[in-house]
Amino acid sequence: MRRHAAARGYQVVAEVPEIASSLNDERPKLKKLLANARIGVLVVEHKNRLTRLGYGYITTLLEQQGRRVEVIYPSDTGEDVVDDVVAIITSMAAHLYGRRNAKRRAAQIQACVRQCLERAAEAAEAAEAAEAAEAAEAAEAAEADQA
Repeated sequence: MRRHAAARGYQVVAEVPEIASSLNDERPKLKKLLANARIGVLVVEHKNRLTRLGYGYITTLLEQQGRRVEVIYPSDTGEDVVDDVVAIITSMAAHLYGRRNAKRRAAQIQACVRQCLERAAEAAEAAEAAEAAEAAEAAEAAEADQA
């Protein structure tokens, strides 16, 4: 994208990767970009990376401010309805697969935390046993010194 911007003579103000669903309205990085009047041209690889639905609204509002969105790779079909349906199906599939992956990752994290807690408990028990052994040795040494 930097090469594209440089080829067009744009000054890159910000490069903002955001890992979020483009169907989600709670995208703080995107909101910050849209609110930044210094950004005259918003360059995206594909329009669905900006938003799955409502792309036209965003472009219209930006154009009213003298700003615009530039898409590096336009859609393959050129049909807005087809692109919207594909975007919705893609998003739903990613959401379902993401949920499965999230459950698996959560289970892995829980197992790791459990294992760490068990190891910490074992280490604490070993430290207590070592302290008790040292205390016993010290007591024996003290008795031997008194005798």
